[in-house]
Amino acid sequence: MEKFKDTVRIADNITLGGDRMVLFAGPCAAESYDICNEVGTHVKRICDKLGIDYVFKASFDKANRTSSGSYRGPSMDMGLEILDMVKQNLKVPIVTDVHESYQCVEVAQVVDVLQIPAFLCRQTDLLKAAARTGKAVKVKKGQFMAPADMKYAVDKVRGEGNTNVFLTERGASFGYHTLVVDMRSLPIMRQYTPVIFDVTHSVQQPGGLGGTSGGQREFAPFLARAAAATGVDGFFIETHPHPEKALSDGPNMIPLDQMEEFVTTLKKFWDLNKSINQ
Repeated sequence: MEKFKDTVRIADNITLGGDRMVLFAGPCAAESYDICNEVGTHVKRICDKLGIDYVFKASFDKANRTSSGSYRGPSMDMGLEILDMVKQNLKVPIVTDVHESYQCVEVAQVVDVLQIPAFLCRQTDLLKAAARTGKAVKVKKGQFMAPADMKYAVDKVRGEGNTNVFLTERGASFGYHTLVVDMRSLPIMRQYTPVIFDVTHSVQQPGGLGGTSGGQREFAPFLARAAAATGVDGFFIETHPHPEKALSDGPNMIPLDQMEEFVTTLKKFWDLNKSINQ
C-alpha cells in the first residue's frame, strides 16, 4: 500500500510526515490560563528532551457535549486570549477546534492548526472555510466513517488550494458507549495524507456515564504503542494535572505526571517503526 509522500506544514518550523514525531497535546478545554500554561510547559519540556515537535492543544468550545448542562469552555473570545498567551509564553504552535464556518477567520488569527471535530468531518462548508484561512487543517475521522472515505474530506480542503491538510484516527463506534480502533485505518488513510493517532479519544466511552462521557485510560498505552508500530506521523493526547477534576473528558485523559513515561515509551516504538521502514 503506497504512502502519501509529501509533508504537511504545521508551522514555520514544523512539518508532518517527515523524520520527526509530532505531538499534539494539552487539556481538553481551555479551562484557564494557569491550567493551560502548566500543561504546556510540562509537555514542552518532555518534547524538547526527546526531540519531538510539539503543538499545544486546548478547545475554547466543546460544542458536541453529551448534555446541554456539560461544561463547554470559556467562550471564543476568552479562549482565544488564553491560547494566544500560551503561544507567546511557550513559543509553540497552537491547535484548536472550530465548529462553525464563521469562526475560522477569527480563530486563524491566533492558532496555527484548525481542527475539524470528528462529528463534523463531512461538513463541506466548514472544511472549505478552514482551508481558505491558509492554516493547516487537521480533520478527525468520524466515528461513523470508513477510512477510505476520508479521502473526500482531504479533497475538499485541497480543492480550496490548501495542501496542508492531514487526518486523525480516533476510533469507530462499536455498539453503544464504546469505540474500537481498526489499525487498518492508519495505512489506508496514510495513502492520502499524513495521519495522527488520537490516543485518548480512542479510549473514550461516549455518553457512557449517563449524560457525560466515560473513558478507559488504562488501555491508552496499548493502543498508542500499536499505532506507533503500525506507523503514524504523530499523536494527539489530552492531559491534565488532575483528570478527576477536569471540566471535560477527565476519564480518558492521561495524568500530567505520567506523561513523561508515557511519551518516552511511545517515542521508542515510533523510532523502531521508522528504523524498520526507512
